[in-house]
Amino acid sequence: MKPELGKIQKTLLFPLWGRAIESQKPDALLVDEKAVEIIDKIDFDFSTFKKSLSEISKYGWVIRSLLIDKAINRFLEKHPKATVVDIGCGLDTTFERVDNGKLRWYDLDLPDTIALRKRFFSENERRKFIASSFLDNGWLDQMIVEDNILFISAGVLYYFNEEEVKGFIKRVAEKFPGSEFVFDATSPRGVKMANKMVLKRSKIENAAFLVWGIKHAKELESWDKHIKVLEEKLFFEDIPKKLPLKTRMQLSFSDLLKIQYLIHLKFI
Repeated sequence: MKPELGKIQKTLLFPLWGRAIESQKPDALLVDEKAVEIIDKIDFDFSTFKKSLSEISKYGWVIRSLLIDKAINRFLEKHPKATVVDIGCGLDTTFERVDNGKLRWYDLDLPDTIALRKRFFSENERRKFIASSFLDNGWLDQMIVEDNILFISAGVLYYFNEEEVKGFIKRVAEKFPGSEFVFDATSPRGVKMANKMVLKRSKIENAAFLVWGIKHAKELESWDKHIKVLEEKLFFEDIPKKLPLKTRMQLSFSDLLKIQYLIHLKFI
C-alpha cells in the first residue's frame, strides 16, 4: 500500500524504519516485529534511508523508544490503571511493548495517519484512536481518566513553533494537574543539523522541516507556574558498550551538541 500523508506525517516513516532495521539484527537493542511487518507492506523505497542516514539518526529512533518505554513503565508502577496518550502516534508500537493489561491508551494523530494506522492496528476496550491535531482543544474532553494521565510524544513537537507548543503545554497543565508529559526535544543547533542530516538526505518529497529548538528543559518552567521539569536526559548517556567504537564516538558527539534529548514534565 502507498501511504498518502501530509508533510509532517511523512516523517513517521523514519522511526518505523529505524525500529524495523534494528529488530533484524542478531543482537538488537529493541525488537519490534510489528515494525518489520509494516515496512514489508508499505510501498516506499526505504533503501534511500539506508544509503543516506547517519548512525546518530538510526540509533536515535531506537534509543528514544527505549527511553520512553522506561518512563511509561515507571509511571505505571505508581499508576497501574493510568491513561496514556500517544501524541502524534504515527505507526508507533509503544502500546504493544508496555501494556500491563490494565492501562487505558489513546493513539492521537491527524486523520490521514489514523486512517493508515487502522490498516495495521485495531482498537479495543482499553485502546482508542483519536483523529485530530494535538493543537485542537476538543480531544482533551474525549478521554477517560481513572488513575492519572501520562502524555507521551516522540518526534512531533519540534515541527511546530514555540508559541504553538507553549499554548498546548499550558492548556494541558491547566486541565490535568498532577499529570505528566514525556517528549523528545532538540537544541537550536540540533534543529539545523537534523534538517541537513536527516530530512534533506532522506529524499522524502515535501517532508516538513524542524522548527522549534530549546537549549535547556528548565526554560519551560518560565512558561507557566504549573510546569515542573522532572528530568532532562541526553539520549546516549548510557551507550551500549557492544556498539563499535566509531559509533559510540558519534553518539557521544550528538550528546555534546544536545541534538537529541528527553524531557519529562509534571504539571503541579
